[in-house]
Amino acid sequence: MKDPFDRPTLCVGIFYRDPLSALAWLERAFGFRRSMVIADRDGQLVHAEMRFHESCFIVDGEWCDDIASPLSKERRNTQACYVRLSTGLDQHCAVARGAGAEIVQEPEDQSYGDRTYRARDPEGHLWTFFQPVHVISREQLETLTGWSIDGWHPH
Repeated sequence: MKDPFDRPTLCVGIFYRDPLSALAWLERAFGFRRSMVIADRDGQLVHAEMRFHESCFIVDGEWCDDIASPLSKERRNTQACYVRLSTGLDQHCAVARGAGAEIVQEPEDQSYGDRTYRARDPEGHLWTFFQPVHVISREQLETLTGWSIDGWHPH
């Protein structure tokens, strides 16, 4: 039997006032899929996981005083989610917009080689979607921007 809790090395938790609605919205807007949803006898969410390609994240409610949706904190974020797309970034943005995402940054090519867009979900979580479009060396980016870069991820 395959372990139902077999996950990637890193999973993140995203907290919502209304996690059940969030699950449906994240499917519709971003194309994520539910991989596990556990509810108690009253239908209240106990645990939920979603997948997007090899990524996994947990969608949960505000289960203690230290856990909050941005909606509960004047739409302030203490983190952001970054999701890599291999293709179709502009179409992904159009689908998200059609599902009601607030597009904070329209799709745009970045100097470091990615095309990105940023969106807020209905509870205020900030999501950045990026698609590599060309490879640039550290030296090229330093020359182009004037930045000093310590370290560089291999492609």
